[in-house]
Amino acid sequence: MTDTEIKYLVFDVESVPDPKLITLVKFPHQDMDDEEAVRAYQQERFDATGGSSDFIPVTFQYPVAICVAKVRGDFTIADLVSLDEPLFRPREMTKLFWRGVEETYAGATLVTFNGRGFDIPLLELMAYRYGIAAPNHFRNKSSARNRYSDRNIDLQDWISNYSAIRMHGGLDLLAKIIGKPGKRQTRGSDVYAMYLEGRLQDISGYCLHDVLDTFFVFLRTRVLTGELALEREQEIVREVKRFCEENKKRIPPLAEYLAVWGDWEPWP
Repeated sequence: MTDTEIKYLVFDVESVPDPKLITLVKFPHQDMDDEEAVRAYQQERFDATGGSSDFIPVTFQYPVAICVAKVRGDFTIADLVSLDEPLFRPREMTKLFWRGVEETYAGATLVTFNGRGFDIPLLELMAYRYGIAAPNHFRNKSSARNRYSDRNIDLQDWISNYSAIRMHGGLDLLAKIIGKPGKRQTRGSDVYAMYLEGRLQDISGYCLHDVLDTFFVFLRTRVLTGELALEREQEIVREVKRFCEENKKRIPPLAEYLAVWGDWEPWP
């Protein structure tokens, strides 16, 4: 595999609240430990949304896992990686991500689910925090920062007609329509509790599963655009299953994904 073969980077980020930043900005004069600060802000968010969500905004978070599928121009997977595994250092993961986007795989298109609303802004804020240069991304008008750029495919944006509808069910729904696992026991709201328990490897596995679901949804959208024949899409799905079988010892989360693998059986 050469770097020039990679045309798409399908990625996902898992993150947790930043208690130090929350304390500095929201509760600067209160004596709170980290968990108390996070809980206080969650309660504030819960109250502000009328009880609908306690989700802490992206501006107060940092990454604890970044997983990437490297995809060739023919839509086949070259590899799956979890950045800075097994240490999962936020600074190092951020450096590796932007190095890949700017240098190693310069010119590749970023593919996400809600990446414009979360993953990309989070990684931009981390570049800001650590002083990491990404000139092509920040200065090029055709970069992934542009909503309609061909360097950025946000599948949530794309499928919802750029927010003409609300994508109820999200990635979970779209994955399950085409027979893939989607969400199982773990949800995004569980990540912070898993982090407090020191389960970084499990978070990375959950992130990798989301990347695979995102990849399969991406494939189906390329059928809709006419870039892939349906028969070829199904061939690629079978090839990815073989990839997972062959690499499950090297990448243990693949075994968990295979255990709940489903095939496309449309209804009604």
